[in-house]
Amino acid sequence: MNQPGFMVSLVAGGVAGASVDLILFPLDTIKTRLQSPQGFKKAGGFRGIYAGVPSTAIGSFPNAAAFFLTYEYVKWFLHIDTSSYWMPMKHMLAASAGEVIPFSLVQFPLWEYLKALWSWRQDHVVDSWQSAVCGAFAGGFAAVITTPLDVAKTRIMLAKAGSSTAGGNVISALQGVWRSQGLTGLFAGVIPRMAAISLGGFIFLGAYDQARSVLLRVGRRSG
Repeated sequence: MNQPGFMVSLVAGGVAGASVDLILFPLDTIKTRLQSPQGFKKAGGFRGIYAGVPSTAIGSFPNAAAFFLTYEYVKWFLHIDTSSYWMPMKHMLAASAGEVIPFSLVQFPLWEYLKALWSWRQDHVVDSWQSAVCGAFAGGFAAVITTPLDVAKTRIMLAKAGSSTAGGNVISALQGVWRSQGLTGLFAGVIPRMAAISLGGFIFLGAYDQARSVLLRVGRRSG
């Protein structure tokens, strides 16, 4: 990747990450409290849902910048033809390299596919708002199917020290939720999670594409 491309991905990713965290932090707090084994009210309810927003947004800038830098670099490094059936695999590998969690593995290939489909239908590259819409759909879908893993993560984080759940075994945590609460427990908080991540996908990926296109235009003019 050339130097302008390196800087554009870095800065645009950071802007996108800070933007989405500033806006959606309260929804993530509510989702986590809904998934708490002690119940929503005892976990804090609606109290202090904005606590920690500034520090989270500041911390998300370098994380998102590093993610998008890695994601764009791996896509460039693999340089598979856009008509190839291997394109989804390329995007999955790029997303996994940027962030080793199942969510990105689902969201980013779907986002890229929806953008490509929309571009093909209208015969030109998608605008930033269209990329944002694709990001919302991709994020919402990924949010739903990965909710059980998110529930397991929350239970592990909130488990009492020394308990079997606190050991970090995801399968064991999922089995515990299934035995005590069934399917409802595995998908606890799915609605606010889907809403937050859909909105987050709209803001995060739309802001990234917008910031990237602006920075590229500025770079071309200054060059």
